[in-house]
Amino acid sequence: MKRLLLAVVLTLASGPVAAQQAAGAGKPATLEQLLERVRAGWKEESQINQKREAFFRAEQAQRQKLLKQARAELVRQRKLSETLEKTFDKNESEITRLEETLRVRMGTMGELFGVIRQMAGEAMSQLRSSLVAAQYPGRDAELKPLVTSKGLPTIKQLETLWYLLQQEMVESGKVVRFPAKVITPTGEEKQMQVVRVGVFNAVAGGKYLGWDIKAAEPQLKVMPRQPASRHMAGVSEMEEAREGFVRFSVDPSEGQILSLLVDTPTFRERISYGGVIGYIIIVLGLLAMTAGLFLLVYLTTVSLLVKRQRLSKTISKRNPLGRILAIQEESTKYDTTTLESKLDEAILREATKLNRGLWAVKIISVVAPLLGLLGTVTGMIRVFQDIMLMGTGDPKIMAGGISEALVTTMLGLMTAVPLVLVHSLMQSMSRRVIEVLEVQSAGIIARRREEMCQDDSATA
Repeated sequence: MKRLLLAVVLTLASGPVAAQQAAGAGKPATLEQLLERVRAGWKEESQINQKREAFFRAEQAQRQKLLKQARAELVRQRKLSETLEKTFDKNESEITRLEETLRVRMGTMGELFGVIRQMAGEAMSQLRSSLVAAQYPGRDAELKPLVTSKGLPTIKQLETLWYLLQQEMVESGKVVRFPAKVITPTGEEKQMQVVRVGVFNAVAGGKYLGWDIKAAEPQLKVMPRQPASRHMAGVSEMEEAREGFVRFSVDPSEGQILSLLVDTPTFRERISYGGVIGYIIIVLGLLAMTAGLFLLVYLTTVSLLVKRQRLSKTISKRNPLGRILAIQEESTKYDTTTLESKLDEAILREATKLNRGLWAVKIISVVAPLLGLLGTVTGMIRVFQDIMLMGTGDPKIMAGGISEALVTTMLGLMTAVPLVLVHSLMQSMSRRVIEVLEVQSAGIIARRREEMCQDDSATA
C-alpha cells in the first residue's frame, strides 16, 4: 500500500516534467507517435522511481543502523551512570568516614585552628588600618592565604602570623623617622620625611598626618584642618628631636579623637551659626561694654577726686564735692532753707551726671538674653522643619541643628552677665559718691543752722 501511494506521488511529480519534455520535442503528428512518447515517458519515470526506491531502501538501512548504535550507546551510558552513581555514593561514604576520623583524631585542634583563622582575620584588618603599614606596606596580604585556606595551617603560616603580631607590638612603642609619600590638601603626592609616634600619630612638615584606610591603597595625607595651637606646639620639636623627651600631644585612639577635634567648629564658626540675631547681640554687647568701661573709668576718677577733696582744705570745682562746697562759700548770706534748696539742686545735678548712661547698659543687659531666646526659638523652628522634611534617621543633623539654635542663647548670656556686673558696680560707685555729697550737704546745713543759732544768742 505504501509503495502504491509512493508511485502515485512520483507519477504526479513527474507528470509536469514529461509534459514539458513532450512540449519541448514538439507536438506528435499521429496517435502512434503520441503513444510512443507516452511509453517512453513511463519507462523513464519507472527508472527514476526505481532509483528513488533504491535510495530510500539504502537510507532506511543506514538510519536503522544509526538507531541501533544510538540505542546501544544509551544502554552503555545507563550502565556507566549506574556505575558512577555507585562510585559516587561509595566515595561520599568514604569522605564522611574520613571526616569523622579526622574530627576524632584532631579533637580540640579543630577549634584551635578555627580560632587561629579568626585571629588571623582580625590581625589582617588591624595591620591594614595600623599606622605602621605606612612604613611596612603589604603586611596584610601575607595573612590572606591563612584566612582564606580551608585546610590545616602550615607551620610557615603560623610563624608569619606570630611574627607580624610581634612586629606590630614592637613598632607600637617606637618613634621612628622614615620617608613616605604624602598626599597634600591640594591632592598632590609628595615624598616627605615622616615621624611616626607608635601606632598613634604621624607628623610631617609641621603638621599632623591622617591615615586614610578607605582608599584602595591606604595612604598618608595631610589633614586639611589642623587642631588647636596648643596641640601644634610640640609638632616641630618632635620632628627635630633625635633623643630625649618632647612635649607632644598623642591621640591614644589612633586618630579618632584628632579627627573629632579637627571637625569641632571654632569659636568664630560657632558665632556665625547665630545668624543675624547673633551679630545684633554682639554689636549691642560691644557698644554697651564700651560705654560701661568708659563710665566705669569716669566714676572711678570721680570717686578718687571726691576722696581727695574730703582730705583737702582747698576747694576745687573739678569734682562734685568741690562744687557742693563752693555753693557753701557763695551762699553765706542765704538762710538755711535757701541753702538747702541750692544744695539739693546741686546734688540732683551731680546725680544726673553720675547716673548718665547707666540706663543703656541696664537695658542691653536685659534685652540681650531675650534676643538670644528669640534666636533659639527661630533656630528650633528650622530644626523641626528639617526633621519634617528629612526625618529623624540621622541624629547628627538634629544635634547639629539644636547646637546651632542654642548659639544665640549663649551669646545673649555672654553679653548679659558681664553687663549686669558692670552695671551693678557702676551703680554702687555712683550711689556711694551721691551719699558722700548728701552727707556733706547735710553737714553744711547743720553747721549753718548752728552758726545762725549762735548769732541769735549773741544778739539777744
